[in-house]
Amino acid sequence: MAKAMKIAIVDDEQDMRQSISQWLALSGYDTQTFPSAEDALKELGADYPGIVISDIKMPGMDGMQFLKKLMGADSALPVIMITGHGDVPMAVEAMRVGAFDFLEKPFNPDRMTELAKKAANARRLTLDNRALRRELSEGGQLMKKLIGASPIMARLKEDILDLGQADGHVLIDGETGTGKTLVAHALHAVGARAGKKFVLVSCSALEEEALVKRLFGPMQPEDSRLPAVEEARGGTLVLEDIETLPDAVQARLLSFMNEEGNPPETRIVAISNLQEQNRTVEDALRADLFYRLAALRITVPPLRQRGEDILTLFTRLSDEFAEEYGCDAPKVCAQEAAQLLQAPWPGNVRQLINIAERAVLQSRRGAGTITSLLMADHDEMQPVMTTEGKPLKEYVEAFERMLIDNTMRRHKGSIAAVMDELCLPRRTLNEKMAKYALQRSDYLS
Repeated sequence: MAKAMKIAIVDDEQDMRQSISQWLALSGYDTQTFPSAEDALKELGADYPGIVISDIKMPGMDGMQFLKKLMGADSALPVIMITGHGDVPMAVEAMRVGAFDFLEKPFNPDRMTELAKKAANARRLTLDNRALRRELSEGGQLMKKLIGASPIMARLKEDILDLGQADGHVLIDGETGTGKTLVAHALHAVGARAGKKFVLVSCSALEEEALVKRLFGPMQPEDSRLPAVEEARGGTLVLEDIETLPDAVQARLLSFMNEEGNPPETRIVAISNLQEQNRTVEDALRADLFYRLAALRITVPPLRQRGEDILTLFTRLSDEFAEEYGCDAPKVCAQEAAQLLQAPWPGNVRQLINIAERAVLQSRRGAGTITSLLMADHDEMQPVMTTEGKPLKEYVEAFERMLIDNTMRRHKGSIAAVMDELCLPRRTLNEKMAKYALQRSDYLS
């Protein structure tokens, strides 16, 4: 059962506080009363799990001053102001400052309940969105897989959150190995359909007849599952390699989408891997289907555009493989860090995973280098590339940041241990952590 929304009632008149509180409590709200704005401010602040109803005219801090304080702490906090009879200019000023709405004395209790309900719904949506954004930054198990703090990854995470809350169908495109299926899972996980079915079908893995049967049926008595459109009903249907969908199947899919209405009961997330230079997914699909699917669109960035995320990912992956194989992770020198940053990565994250695993395996044998693995994967790479693409200084800084980050994580935020291992005085370590926006609190377990 959902927790009752809180309502803070602020009024210097005890009878008014009690009558409002009793009325709203009967409507299922969890009420708190305060005789003054000063008292209320001790309890209210950013992320307050409720709304505020406040009188404007109060001794000490009046309602307008109180409203400005609340808006400064949390501009999305719904505040309903109670004004005196005929005091319209003050009510208008309150709305300008940020009040959700106002009630004019004497007011109808039903009108107050109606406003409280609207304000509570708005607050619930705000808090839900903040919780999801917090999950993106702090990470549930799924969102943690979207590793990286580069600006392009920050935008991707915001897109996932925003589009996850929408109802429309989504097209995800990008180079092979960038993690498009992971993004589809994340879209489902942060949206209203999170508790519903997530069904994935590869359009390129089946012949046309088998694909039609898998998507739309009819199924035979011996079949162990429903057609995908029925299996995913109310949830998310993911269609990988949408550009390979035969014309006849495109028509069936479009007909199904038209029958779904708006908003659709079942959300379709289409994934395109089309990489041909002169042909796009728009060329591969009939126009009416493409525009239905691409109403919302996410392009997953290639690894080569993610900057220092490459080092973060490599370190995280090599640590995981080292734990799996029961050995130490390979040490990355400055030259190898530069090579990792400069590599073209045509296989993107999938290729980086392979490189990390092979680096751990060869390190366990005491042979080979990361550079040799990169050169084997990229014939066009040179042994040293620190002066190409970026200044050497940028590669050195990226390596330095990675080294401090890894050491802080390994020692769980112990400044003394990090100073000892890296042979750095405290002042120098503090300056470098400030330079690279590393916070000790992020490493404390």
